[in-house]
Amino acid sequence: MKWIVGLGNPGPKYEKTRHNIGWMALDALAERHQIAIKQSKCKALIGEGNIGGTKVYLIKPMTFMNLSGEAVRAFMDYYKVPLEDLIVVYDDLDTEVGKIRLRYQGSSGGHNGIKSIIQHTGTQTFNRIRMGISRPEPGYAIIDYVLGTFPKQQAEALKSSIEQTCDALEYSLQATFEQTMAKFNR
Repeated sequence: MKWIVGLGNPGPKYEKTRHNIGWMALDALAERHQIAIKQSKCKALIGEGNIGGTKVYLIKPMTFMNLSGEAVRAFMDYYKVPLEDLIVVYDDLDTEVGKIRLRYQGSSGGHNGIKSIIQHTGTQTFNRIRMGISRPEPGYAIIDYVLGTFPKQQAEALKSSIEQTCDALEYSLQATFEQTMAKFNR
């Protein structure tokens, strides 16, 4: 059993923002495998399904980004799932749009959603897929940038990034995370 948490903010005003790229990837994976992410539980929307013979839970915290750890902790405690089976999918300023980077540990890198998960789990060691959103131009406020939408000229790169993330998530269900990192960290 694996549990995949996509980070984002609830509400239509945030739907297509850079900060919600983790949700976009989860929605695409859910669509690929006909999993409905609708059950409201553990401060999140949850979808339960089967991908390639592996039971999976797809989780979208409803706590807003900065409190994502609350939903992660609630799910962990309720379902008694180990952290080793978790993969977190989220936006990353230090990776360019269209690229993804996989890691199994590390600091939050200034990402408040990851900071909250580290705080609520008590560890920096958990699997993650960082989806690139690139950095804004100098002088552009980070908060405005991450809560802004992708420009049309990045549509193809965004689509590619979502597809790569779904492929990596599917691969990780049949292989170790180290093997997945070796394949997808190009």
